Amino acid sequence: MALKGTNQEYGRPYNRRIVLETIRVQGPIARGEIAKRVGLTVQTVSTIIRELEANGFLLAAREERRRRGYPATELTINPDGGHAIGLHVTPRGIEAALINLAGAVIARRERKLPRLKPAAAFDAIGDLVVALRKQKPRGRMLGIGLAMPGPFDVESMSFVGPTTLEGWNGVPIRERLAEKTNLPAFIEVDHAAAALGERLYGAARDIRDFYYLFFGVGLGGCMVQDGNTLRGSHGNAGEIGHLPMVPGGEACPCGNLGCLERYLSCDAMERRAQKVGTDGWIKDVTPLFRSAIVAIENLFDPLAIVIGGIAPPAVIDKLMAAAQPLPHSVAERRDRSVPRIIRSANGEDAVLRGAAALAVSGVLSPRIGLTFAANDPLMEREAAA
Repeated sequence: MALKGTNQEYGRPYNRRIVLETIRVQGPIARGEIAKRVGLTVQTVSTIIRELEANGFLLAAREERRRRGYPATELTINPDGGHAIGLHVTPRGIEAALINLAGAVIARRERKLPRLKPAAAFDAIGDLVVALRKQKPRGRMLGIGLAMPGPFDVESMSFVGPTTLEGWNGVPIRERLAEKTNLPAFIEVDHAAAALGERLYGAARDIRDFYYLFFGVGLGGCMVQDGNTLRGSHGNAGEIGHLPMVPGGEACPCGNLGCLERYLSCDAMERRAQKVGTDGWIKDVTPLFRSAIVAIENLFDPLAIVIGGIAPPAVIDKLMAAAQPLPHSVAERRDRSVPRIIRSANGEDAVLRGAAALAVSGVLSPRIGLTFAANDPLMEREAAA
């Protein structure tokens, strides 16, 4: 990702954030290299680094001396310099995790609440957040990120059916979350949050262009291009589960027939496995899975497709194996350096780590247009200046 500094009026906090994000993604890294990457002077970068060190966000260590001269100081993120909470709300309940700046899960909690209603969900979230904050009572809490099934604000598809959260239509989710937790709050659809977690902490950390196929209760996907998740004009890109793939097939709550997630999702797997077993389900859906892979590759041309979500890793492995050999597509190249399909390294943690990363990125990373909360820890020194 090409992060560049700015001389516009909001430049000081913005530049601070791009320096911190560069260290978080590229560290250990020296000041001079940071300056080259973000397009700022070494003096400006050094000033920013002093501020970040004063806030406890960075760790510094001297390079081993290999030649004449004073060795450069290499900078990394201080894992304990801040924490965030990741939430995953599904039709089956709530998972929550406390995550440090390095993406490590410090503690986790869950609450099984099938078909949960908003009031009960936010009460449970409040309890879970209190329990998690006790794990780091003196730690700096940056914010909270919530991942949930989409799409959002689509009358015929949002919050209807067994793979989403029925009865949540019209709920001011972000506002309720911030009010309940007293933390800067960020919301994202679950497959995009999982893709973000995989980009930062998982199998795709060194892959700039990949597609994340998310097996949730339903099925979603997200293209990551040059390190950025592509979300579409209304944030609903990636609803691959609602592609009609079986002519005259099963009715879907969205109103169409034969949607992919009616066959290829955790909900579909559990329904079908009651009759034919998990292996029988895999055999039945393998042709659809192969078609989905080819469609993704021909539409997006990713370097690889990362497959993850809440489905058991062993099931994903069997499905990937059954799909071999993969059909022809634009991805079939002799110079490939990675496999066409890769299982997520994060497993079920991908969405939680990604949800927490939403809060970290929302507070620390350079996205113009974000509204930063009054208790943004990076803004405290700015206000005092």
